[in-house]
Amino acid sequence: MEPRTRAALGAVAALLLLAGCTSTADGGGVDIGGVEGTPGAAGLRDPYFPKLGNGGYDVTHYALDLAYDPRSGRLDGTAMITARAAQDLSAFNLDLAGLAVDSAVVDGDPASVNRAGTELTLRPRADIGKGEVFRTTIEYSGVPRTITDADGSKEGWLRTRDGAVALGEPAGSMAWFPGNHHPSDKATYDVTLTVPQGTQAVSNGVRTSERTANGRTTSVWHSAEPMASYLATVAVGQYRTKVSATPSGLPVLTAADPSVAAKSDPLLARIPELLAWQEENFGPYPFSATGAIVERTGDAGYALETQTRPFFPLDSLTVEILVHELAHQWYGNSVTPADWKDMWLNEGFAVYAEWLYAEDFENVPAQVNFEAAFATDANWDFPPADPPSAENLFDPPVYQRGAMVLHKIRQQVGDDTFYEILAGWAAKHRHGNASTADFTAYAEEVAGEDLGEVWDVWLYGDGKPKRP
Repeated sequence: MEPRTRAALGAVAALLLLAGCTSTADGGGVDIGGVEGTPGAAGLRDPYFPKLGNGGYDVTHYALDLAYDPRSGRLDGTAMITARAAQDLSAFNLDLAGLAVDSAVVDGDPASVNRAGTELTLRPRADIGKGEVFRTTIEYSGVPRTITDADGSKEGWLRTRDGAVALGEPAGSMAWFPGNHHPSDKATYDVTLTVPQGTQAVSNGVRTSERTANGRTTSVWHSAEPMASYLATVAVGQYRTKVSATPSGLPVLTAADPSVAAKSDPLLARIPELLAWQEENFGPYPFSATGAIVERTGDAGYALETQTRPFFPLDSLTVEILVHELAHQWYGNSVTPADWKDMWLNEGFAVYAEWLYAEDFENVPAQVNFEAAFATDANWDFPPADPPSAENLFDPPVYQRGAMVLHKIRQQVGDDTFYEILAGWAAKHRHGNASTADFTAYAEEVAGEDLGEVWDVWLYGDGKPKRP
């Protein structure tokens, strides 16, 4: 995510906690499969969003079939969710905010549905055995919700002049599809989007087909690599799209609102060049497509690293932020945090990518940016690996002090070993999840030395050290 001030995420946290405070009647259900299951947990007890995500199963694939009318704002959706049970399940939960559930089916049989806040509890006709793959189909509809954080920033489903864009960090994806909305449960995606003829619809991954009939255009998007749900996006509008390829054949698709296309074109044209430079530093690009979505200034208050196709309002489309969001494709998107507490592994790495770009292309050593960050009081409000609350997940220490941690590693181990750590970390956890503890252990393993002083002072230390 683009560095920005988010003084509070309290409204989102309250929304998620509400799900655990509302009681409903048991939905019943008859066990006819010979398995005596128990309900999956209604949350994963994330330190910041304890009700976000759900226990008892692992989603492997989402197939979302969505029809959107920009004039009315109505979304009609079918979510087909393939998952594997991690325990014997008598019931399980999905996260969904606002939209009405029209029907629910598990493995071909109707399932009872109870709702409490943002939690859907589904009780299948037969209990599901541990290790079994099961398929859930939810039909839902309504006008998707825009979630407003306490600082005024917005996520979820954002209406634009001619359509909408869906942004999901940290909790907005539950505003437009039901799922297991925690970064630890990644899945592949197929998204089918139907919109009025003359309107474009864009999502993550590769567009595999597009057809127009009876006044409506339907496009199909495939994400072959696992994706955390907060990185999923759809964008609907009268975009000017461009399709090209990198020299290695990687497909590039960009979509820009016509009013900002001319201004955005020069930077978007640099995506292949910037990716080539990042591959030199971070290793092979981890996905099968790339590109960007650009909207008008004001359509959102920040850029976001939506997987393979980062999103930018025009005022956020600078070379530094483009470098930042593209770097997230390695750090955050391919290697995804195990918990929201590990957010510095996303943002600290992406900020350091900006410092490396300045070093290589603008003759500004990373040390200069380090010293500027060191001198900024806001970067010392808390340790980057230990934000005090959900309200602080996107505060300056996570970004700038996170980057300072990487610079101190570089100073201690030298450039050769440091770049080995950068690329090796992305390779070791490619398409997976990892924690801060995983990173500190890995860095010491590659360095062959104790980096405890870096962790104690820069990653976990309270207060500002006397000198850099």
